[in-house]
Amino acid sequence: MQFKNFKQEIILGFILLTVVLITIIYGGILDTKEISIRRWTWYNLLLILPVVPLLFLQQKASLPVVQTINEKKYGWLSTFGVGMIFGLLDVLVVKVMQHPQPYTEMPPFLQPFPYSPFLYSSGALEVELYYRMFPLTLFMLLNTWLLKGKFRNIFIIVLGIITSLIEPIQQFPDGAIWLIIYATASGVAMNLWQFKSYIQYGFAASLAVRFGHYLIWHVLLGIYVQLVELI
Repeated sequence: MQFKNFKQEIILGFILLTVVLITIIYGGILDTKEISIRRWTWYNLLLILPVVPLLFLQQKASLPVVQTINEKKYGWLSTFGVGMIFGLLDVLVVKVMQHPQPYTEMPPFLQPFPYSPFLYSSGALEVELYYRMFPLTLFMLLNTWLLKGKFRNIFIIVLGIITSLIEPIQQFPDGAIWLIIYATASGVAMNLWQFKSYIQYGFAASLAVRFGHYLIWHVLLGIYVQLVELI
């Protein structure tokens, strides 16, 4: 069983790092054509690499391993689908309600297709590694090794609250009060759901929520703006 888990973790890590490499190389090719894109460089890869080994310490940290999500009938679909719902809500509020007029240029939160799926997949990985996997795995390992797992539930509650507040606080929006309330509440809610998914199914499930959100909010909305509004 441990070998099976280790094998699937290697596969997941290989796939994710491959996407990052494609993002860096493809972005470099596009940049030479003077297309306005948000570049990922080799520096971004160096930031990610030190955290990736934590993927292989999930079981030691008393967290679900990668293969756990495959044992749940609707594991992937439920996490990915919830992320898509959050993405659809963002499109409804920000695009449909706040900015119904066509964009005259690509807004900063969108990137041209087909580069966008690679960029935002890499971005999702970076966020989840540092905002979720790193603190959760580190503190759960310390609890397991030093405290013999006595305070696991307390650590989970505290880490769930803290990690769910980091991103909404860092991305605190400007604008109308209703928009600030929505953006903050939506951000906290999605991060809480990601944390719950992580504890229940493992890191891949938390990542799947963000993939679902980014698919709608960044990729599909970007395709619409690029191919419909800008043309």
